[in-house]
Amino acid sequence: MDEKKKILQSIGGRLQNVLQNMDEAYFLHIEEIRIRAGQPFMIRMKGKEYVVSAKGELMDSTQRGFIPTLSDIQKILEVLSRYSFYAFEEEVKEGFLTIEGGHRIGLAGKIVLENGKIKTMKNIHALNIRLSHEIKGCADGVLNYIVRHGRVHHTMIISPPGCGKTTLLRDIVRQISNGKPGVCSGYTVGVVDERGEIAGCYQGIVQNDVGMRTDVLDCCPKAQGMLMLLRSMAPQVIAVDEIGKKEDFEAIESILNAGIQLICTVHGNSLEDIKKRPILNALLEEGVFGTIIVLSGKRSIGEITEVYDENLNSIFTKKKGIMC
Repeated sequence: MDEKKKILQSIGGRLQNVLQNMDEAYFLHIEEIRIRAGQPFMIRMKGKEYVVSAKGELMDSTQRGFIPTLSDIQKILEVLSRYSFYAFEEEVKEGFLTIEGGHRIGLAGKIVLENGKIKTMKNIHALNIRLSHEIKGCADGVLNYIVRHGRVHHTMIISPPGCGKTTLLRDIVRQISNGKPGVCSGYTVGVVDERGEIAGCYQGIVQNDVGMRTDVLDCCPKAQGMLMLLRSMAPQVIAVDEIGKKEDFEAIESILNAGIQLICTVHGNSLEDIKKRPILNALLEEGVFGTIIVLSGKRSIGEITEVYDENLNSIFTKKKGIMC
């Protein structure tokens, strides 16, 4: 099923008509669909934001196009949840839903607390539909740094927000899991997909291609998930997105002690950014990561700015255009 149909079948009411009027080619490039009650219907495509008219036309972001209402948003939620919104309570309290195709619907509304913890969300007034785009082969440019002499090395990928690091991580997992002639044999990979963005599971079925030897824990906190995979699935490699919490690093220590290779991402613009974070800097100084990749994200997913080894020596610099 094409991208347009996957989205249209998940959106009801007037907004479905607006999307039906849009050029189908746009759906190959749309990154986000923003729906806010009382505000213009907007999309982000190729890094630029557009307002959408009732006829599905793209306009400058300063113009006012189609204006969704609370009723429009309610209708979308009813269709998404198949008129059983309460059945998605666990996902809702995390602030998002995952739909068929691995696309994620972010939610904003009134938070309901119980004993100081989030119980659910109500009066939802804004949605952010983030489209999952698989780009097979986007990891080709980094794979030879991660796998050297047929062996996967502990790898940290540093990337600014919104630069496709999750898309890149997904393709790294796929290639390592399947194996690639001349690079490596297939590895058993465990993925902790805390926000459902890597594998994009929908009703227990993985929607994105993450390889034939990959096991996924969907919507599971990273720290708990890493330890669960360690105990239950005997992975050779564990992959996680956006590490940063104290408990993440405690789980990583267990992974390292078990001899499992770790591939992770972290938000940052440079190695210097990461050095400012005490726990991450300690891992760097210990030489834990055999490969540290910094992405620019300016031109294409997987574009490398810098690659460092475990001693923090640069082994590739894009500015110089040379491999050291």
